[in-house]
Amino acid sequence: MKNILFLFTIAFLFSCNNDKSQRSEELSNTKGKSELIKDLDTYINPLDIDYTYMVYNSSQNKSYRSGADPAVIEFKGEYYMFVTRSFGYWHSTDLVNWTFIKPQQWFFEGSNAPTAFNYKDSLVYFAGNPAGYGSILYTDDPKSGKWEPTASISTNIQDSELFIDDDGETYLYWGSSNVNPLRVKMLNKDDRFLETGVQKELFNLVEEEHGWERFGENNFHPTLKEGYMEGASMTKHNGKYYLQYAAPGTQFNVYADGVYIGDTPLGPFTYMKNNPMSFKPGGFTNGAGHGITVKQTNGQYWHFGTMALASNAQWERRLCMFPTYFDEDGLMYTNTAYGDYPRFGSSHPTKAGQHNGWMLLSYKGDVTVSSSLMQIMKFTSNDDEVKVTELPLEKNTDGEIMSKILTDENPKTFWVADANDDKQWITIEMKKPGNINAFQLNFHDHDSVIYTRVEGLKHQFTIEVSEDGANWQTVVDRSNSEKDTPNAYIVLDEAVKAKYVRYNNIKVPGANFAMSEFRVFGLGLGEKPANVSGLEVKREEDRRDVSLSWNPIEGAQGYNIRWGIAEDKLYQSWQVYDANEHFMRSLDRDTPYYFTIEAYNENGISERSEVIFVE
Repeated sequence: MKNILFLFTIAFLFSCNNDKSQRSEELSNTKGKSELIKDLDTYINPLDIDYTYMVYNSSQNKSYRSGADPAVIEFKGEYYMFVTRSFGYWHSTDLVNWTFIKPQQWFFEGSNAPTAFNYKDSLVYFAGNPAGYGSILYTDDPKSGKWEPTASISTNIQDSELFIDDDGETYLYWGSSNVNPLRVKMLNKDDRFLETGVQKELFNLVEEEHGWERFGENNFHPTLKEGYMEGASMTKHNGKYYLQYAAPGTQFNVYADGVYIGDTPLGPFTYMKNNPMSFKPGGFTNGAGHGITVKQTNGQYWHFGTMALASNAQWERRLCMFPTYFDEDGLMYTNTAYGDYPRFGSSHPTKAGQHNGWMLLSYKGDVTVSSSLMQIMKFTSNDDEVKVTELPLEKNTDGEIMSKILTDENPKTFWVADANDDKQWITIEMKKPGNINAFQLNFHDHDSVIYTRVEGLKHQFTIEVSEDGANWQTVVDRSNSEKDTPNAYIVLDEAVKAKYVRYNNIKVPGANFAMSEFRVFGLGLGEKPANVSGLEVKREEDRRDVSLSWNPIEGAQGYNIRWGIAEDKLYQSWQVYDANEHFMRSLDRDTPYYFTIEAYNENGISERSEVIFVE
């Protein structure tokens, strides 16, 4: 075992679209038919990959896709991503386009919460038995799908992370509990990874000091106060050891990754003062926890994480990836601002992973549909609070069926058609015309009756656009597509001006065509909103809580709050729609903060307000 690349319990999927050429930052206003490009230079969260249907919860007849707990590694200049219960893994050469590999040997119910590590490009080691046994598989050719087994090394291991230091010393971090801390033990990589006897407890959550670690949606739960600490991951940078961990629960919008920093792999570790390191509580899809940080071959770091969908089931999840940095003080952070809008792909020389400037054109657009079996709104914020509301059927003055939930920026609402055939369609009349660059189709699983990995699934459809609602042109033709794209992200090679967009279904997986959100991106033809004024920030008696309010801006869709531990370290953000006040419980009790805010709409983003210091 000279060189070792180890993957221990599988985790976290991501979906992005390929990025081989750099797109100009100037967005085209060209009118006319657009062709799909094959090599995309942007991606979007949640990642557009062929997520696997889950085997667990099948006894309850719950059929849904999920991707969580990603383990992404670089091996011989290429990348492999392992995801919980996926019955295989994905391969990429650019961190944007991913192809599924079906292995010849694997765990019967798929792997669970893995980790990955590249040690000198010799072997890939993988482990992730859902039963918690540390059985290891290994290969020197992961593209082939051929793996060899070794004997078990340990028991009762969940959410593990294997880290092999430059000197060959090997460490296993693990833990998934709302009571117990993260732990570490040393292993001998040259003797079947047997334990050496060195083992210690590291650290636990400190909810009374760290607001973002509190359990529940928006860090609130009526009864359970202790968050879950899980998903350990280790990154070594400039001689320091960054031990990442997830809290407070995978089903919540505030699921995040924090960091403790040490001078050795065994610690002692110190809480990083700008935590959480990866945090996306607002916007369309939420959560950015239980992930892994991988270094691209060009030196750029990326953090892959888990996003909460929690519509069909609490553990229905998706993957995301964000660019990751280390500042001059050695603090680790990610850029999650506008985190579910289109972002520059991995090959952009200066802005890889950052929002590329395309805005949401479809928000609150008027939607009509071909039929409606049901329209559902779900509230699944806590284990003991799952509320399902079937919305009444509404029609417009022309007698057409309406579906407001398809443009509401809420993934937990969904519409189900009467059938799954070429007679089903969705039409959006956007509030204002704009230049369209891209679409994101978030399909919903409704009674799909699929409970494992199924090959050959495909999403077939076309998309048309119109300026007047009468004359249509086809801009997307996937009528003969062989791709399985449950979160399809489609980029046009040039912008096309339109006010109306129509999706025409042909065939998708499941008995009924169903969708949770139809998103259209580009740039409007008007002015970006004015700068926000009147920002007031009040820390509550419980200093982990803060109330914010500001003057509403005419024409704004919403606002993006930014904060951090210094004026030049505003690393956190929270995107809100249709509000001019916000309450959050995510601050660290003893840390002073700086706040600013900006407004956004379909035309762009305002300048930031003056930064406010809050003791």
